[in-house]
Amino acid sequence: MESVAAEAGERKPEEVKSAARVLEVLELLGAGGARLSLAELASAMRVPKSSLHAVLRTMEGRGWVDVDAAGTRYSLGLKALMTGTAYLEGDDVVSLAGPVLDALAEETGEAVHLTRLSGPDVIYLAKRESRHALRMYSAVGSRAPAHATAPGKAMLAQYGPGEVDRRLNWPLEKLTPDTVTDPAELAAQVAEARLRGWALDDGESSPGVRCVAVALGAEHGGGDAVSCSAPISRMDARRTEEIALAVTEAAHSLRTLLKRLGQH
Repeated sequence: MESVAAEAGERKPEEVKSAARVLEVLELLGAGGARLSLAELASAMRVPKSSLHAVLRTMEGRGWVDVDAAGTRYSLGLKALMTGTAYLEGDDVVSLAGPVLDALAEETGEAVHLTRLSGPDVIYLAKRESRHALRMYSAVGSRAPAHATAPGKAMLAQYGPGEVDRRLNWPLEKLTPDTVTDPAELAAQVAEARLRGWALDDGESSPGVRCVAVALGAEHGGGDAVSCSAPISRMDARRTEEIALAVTEAAHSLRTLLKRLGQH
């Protein structure tokens, strides 16, 4: 919550204060997924509770935030969900990726995702579930630190070292005992992903889960990737190579569809 507040607090001079406060509320409530009190929001935003209360009442009245039965804790409202859904429905990459993700999930039998790089994080835009009972947890709209995920490293590999360093939040967060947080080691992993064309997350985001990802490439903004995840028990070295090939072919198919769309 503090990192979001810090980013939100660095306002550009041309920002309108009231509009900035509304956006800060949405960012804070969307970052953690938990309800926050007026005091918690005011503290994070460094604004008086009295002025923030009026903002929250307006947002509640328009459906952007929801308040619990006690009237003391706030969460995102239905209007935020509707807007997020409209974003996905209007996104060309998401709409074109549907059949590609379906085919990849059918071929591998594992969970597949479409993700997008947003600052130091990856956002999950679309998902197809594994056919197996033992599966990883993820949700559309959730985020994870780019340095700890295969999609993040695949997308970071589209940029030079200086840009990679600029995008990440240092020091890097350690999500699991296997998360790479050493700058030199991460740089080596990103360089390897750049060389071979796909990135690997080996239990770095979720314990016991391996993930392979391929970025769509700089010609498509460098900010999207296709990935496939499975428990390590179903993804040994040989299977990892097989899935890497399948994900690479899926990413190529999606690039082709996007190229055709751009020609019309």
